[in-house]
Amino acid sequence: MERFFETLKNIWSIKELRGRILFTLALLGIYRLGSFIVLPGVNPAALDNAGGNGAQDLLGLINAFTGGAFGNASIFALGIMPYITASIIIQLLGFGVPYFQRLQQKEGESGRKKITQITRILTVFITLVQGGGYLTYINSQPGSVYAGVSPIIFWLGGIIILSTGTLFAMWLGEKITDRGIGNGISLLIMIGIIATLPTAFLTELSSAFNGGGGGLFSFIIKIALFFLIVLVTVLIIQGVRRIPIQFAKRAVGRQTGAVPVAGVRDFIPLKVNAAGVMPIIFAQAIMFLPLAVAGWAGGQEGGASDFMLSLGDWKSFPYNLILFLLVVLFTYVYTALLVNPQQYAEYLKRQNAFIPGIKPGKNTQDYIDTLTTRVTLPGSIFLGLITILPAIVAILFNVNDAFAIFFGGTSLLILVAVVLDTLDQINSYLLMRKYDGLVKSGKIKGRSGMQPIGAGM
Repeated sequence: MERFFETLKNIWSIKELRGRILFTLALLGIYRLGSFIVLPGVNPAALDNAGGNGAQDLLGLINAFTGGAFGNASIFALGIMPYITASIIIQLLGFGVPYFQRLQQKEGESGRKKITQITRILTVFITLVQGGGYLTYINSQPGSVYAGVSPIIFWLGGIIILSTGTLFAMWLGEKITDRGIGNGISLLIMIGIIATLPTAFLTELSSAFNGGGGGLFSFIIKIALFFLIVLVTVLIIQGVRRIPIQFAKRAVGRQTGAVPVAGVRDFIPLKVNAAGVMPIIFAQAIMFLPLAVAGWAGGQEGGASDFMLSLGDWKSFPYNLILFLLVVLFTYVYTALLVNPQQYAEYLKRQNAFIPGIKPGKNTQDYIDTLTTRVTLPGSIFLGLITILPAIVAILFNVNDAFAIFFGGTSLLILVAVVLDTLDQINSYLLMRKYDGLVKSGKIKGRSGMQPIGAGM
């Protein structure tokens, strides 16, 4: 404990780091304050009574990422999600469209600036579309719009305010990245997710002593399980398979006086979880489709089948089995898009490096491809398990739905990854000023510290 307070003192004594942390907290506070400012003409109490924001449905997922702003019909109701959607689209285009490939891989800083500009423009269009859909959702709930509010003013004003809110949130994220600590966009998502944690925690604590919740011992078991899952998640996120590489010998000196120097050894780190949270997002997006089909079939003669209806229950066995298989499948697909063995082989050849015992060129490419496939297997199974863990703990341990979502899925992965990345940056500031790091070894590896060799190729 004494060392912990000493570390906090060291953090506060670094003027630049102190300023960055305070700046980040101030902007995060502004973002959270905006989530309670309701859109003009909207009655948020009617939206609460309408429900529909379950822990695992589409609206509940968006509401979790925005820290309740979506359910409150606030000016930040869409949060940073349109920007995330635009970024994902641009990233996927970079895998198949030559123009975006060139911008991402070959044009350096100028290419990144162009991609940023394109992403911002796309964000505006996505915000207009999502904002219109959100206003339609609000208008469909009885009593959600006050009587006497002009429909034209409501729609026009709502679209402008929602778009401005999203662009302002995007600006806050970029400013945090530039002048604060950590990745601003990720921190905005994290602060939205973690905002609901205290309420969920207190609800679980209250239920433990009321209505057959199992008492204090059961609550302690649940908390211990939560911390165990967090520890395993940290290990998986940081886990890498190191491929040793060696640079060819080179001569130091001039002509006849040259001295041969032994080749330098290094490694290529292949991440166990290279795909991050993207497979879960894709899989959940696919699983939202049966809900729409079941809703449509419910209005037709005969209605939807029991199987289709079960896919709308996030605790049902068919739902979790299909979700698990989709996550495993998308993990392999997305990892194949991210990790290009051919680029690794070409990079090693340009750097006059090789993998010991493996011939350069095609053999190196096949070797890296084989190892990537093997490493991806445990990573994909982990992602599949972490995705369905909320349903498992909700059923087996009787955890309430609001608290169960923190036992896995995108919420847990984003929280752990962002915290590791932020701590990594703070640790770097401490080490640069000759202070002890946050841990004795001085090695905290966030996502930023695990980029493979030649990631910017």
